[in-house]
Amino acid sequence: MQSPLIDAVTKSQLRDDIPDFRAGDTVRIHAKVVEGSRERIQLFEGVVIKRRGTGISATYTVRKISSGVGVERTFPLHSPRVSQIEVIRHGRVRRAKLYYLRSLRGKAARIPEKRR
Repeated sequence: MQSPLIDAVTKSQLRDDIPDFRAGDTVRIHAKVVEGSRERIQLFEGVVIKRRGTGISATYTVRKISSGVGVERTFPLHSPRVSQIEVIRHGRVRRAKLYYLRSLRGKAARIPEKRR
């Protein structure tokens, strides 16, 4: 049970422009990156391997392969540093956490697309 003040501040920080995505979906994240005095948008496209938490503390982890090396990045769901989240495709998986993808390579790591 939280105080009404904490609830009010938290509610004002929540974003309402977040698309519906879950583990197994391929997403493209537009993240704001500050380099010195410049600010630019950096794209990070990969498979969502997990979502956790609720409310302001919710996070999701995206995994991609860059130059043959697996790269995972965790983003807060309601972060102002993320300007946009695009869902590229919905994957068909039967798990909420896709940690097994870390040990798979190449075609074995592909996720079939969900039929809509």
